[in-house]
Amino acid sequence: MTTIYDFKLPTLDGSEIDLGTLRGKPILIANTASKCGFTPQYEGLQSLWTTWRSHDLMVIGVPSGDFGNQELATPTEIGTFCQRNYNVTFPLTVKSHVKGQQAIPLFRWLAREGGFLSLPRWNFYKYLIGRDGSLANWFTCVTSPESRRVRMAVERAVMDH
Repeated sequence: MTTIYDFKLPTLDGSEIDLGTLRGKPILIANTASKCGFTPQYEGLQSLWTTWRSHDLMVIGVPSGDFGNQELATPTEIGTFCQRNYNVTFPLTVKSHVKGQQAIPLFRWLAREGGFLSLPRWNFYKYLIGRDGSLANWFTCVTSPESRRVRMAVERAVMDH
């Protein structure tokens, strides 16, 4: 049976995130885009990362052009944009497909775990993985990372030992 820990994600800087090394840590994954009305959610994702990183929370952004082609073209452009405009320091993967048959394996797994309603229908869907490696919760693009709902879910996941 496939788990979250079976995936590896290439990052913008040319390295790789092996999710197997994050066993026992809560993970917040968001499909992101640089030219979207929801792009300011990078601030909330960064805030969660800053607040909870010392408590093992990993935040991972997965840039995608699947919705309205709203992502920049190259890893350098994406990284520079996120750093310059939102001071993003959490890891970002390479630009990836997150929906349909072309979706990267991680997003196919998230879709199976969360069911039909959890399929990303736009940029900035957020997926919270608990310390046990299961999908604990997911949030649509209209639910800000700074919303009480997301903050409370992250806090529960972080404090669950």
